[in-house]
Amino acid sequence: MTLSPYQPQPLYFERLALADMMARAEAFYELMDRRRSVRFFSDEPVPRVLIERAIQTASTAPSGAHRQPWRFVAVSDPVLKRQIREAAEEEERESYHGRMSDEWLEALAPIGTDWQKPFLEIVPWIVVCFAENYGVGVQGEKIKNYYVQESCGIACGMFISAIHQMGLATLTHTPSPMRFLNNILRRPAHERPYILFPIGFPADDATVPDLERKPLDAVVQWNLGEE
Repeated sequence: MTLSPYQPQPLYFERLALADMMARAEAFYELMDRRRSVRFFSDEPVPRVLIERAIQTASTAPSGAHRQPWRFVAVSDPVLKRQIREAAEEEERESYHGRMSDEWLEALAPIGTDWQKPFLEIVPWIVVCFAENYGVGVQGEKIKNYYVQESCGIACGMFISAIHQMGLATLTHTPSPMRFLNNILRRPAHERPYILFPIGFPADDATVPDLERKPLDAVVQWNLGEE
């Protein structure tokens, strides 16, 4: 693999007035604070262009050595969605009835989840993010990727934000193990299923758990110098 030389270029950066920065920060926080993981979806169609834009947004994420070690697979085919549901439910049934500890099941109880995942067939789109453990060059050679886990985590966070920003709902679904997705979606062995996202509009009668987020002082520590 031939490395390209470092070629710096001017940064485009728009400096905003403090009032505009505060307004943007507050508006974005309020939007994201309304975000909830949804498990009850409508089958109403969602235009492909919205999914494309969300994936493009996710792909602007920073990544180790700019390897961009994520591959998104978008599924709307009803046959594939049924196969994914059946395989996911098989793994989830095993987890809920044997793999998970009593402590884990107790922690999940307030969320109200179980092994049944009908939404995987109802949603118009399923998007799966695969983490590319290593790249493959034009001659078939392995290309090392760096900080794969961290890079994919950032990209998926940006993907969720993009989905919510455009007025859709999603869920981070991670049935374990998820290698069945490689088989169903015909992805190579060096790609690992990272997160499965069902995407669509919430059902009219959708409900969510009655949960509260931790307050700011429970998730941050300020180390301030002398003022």
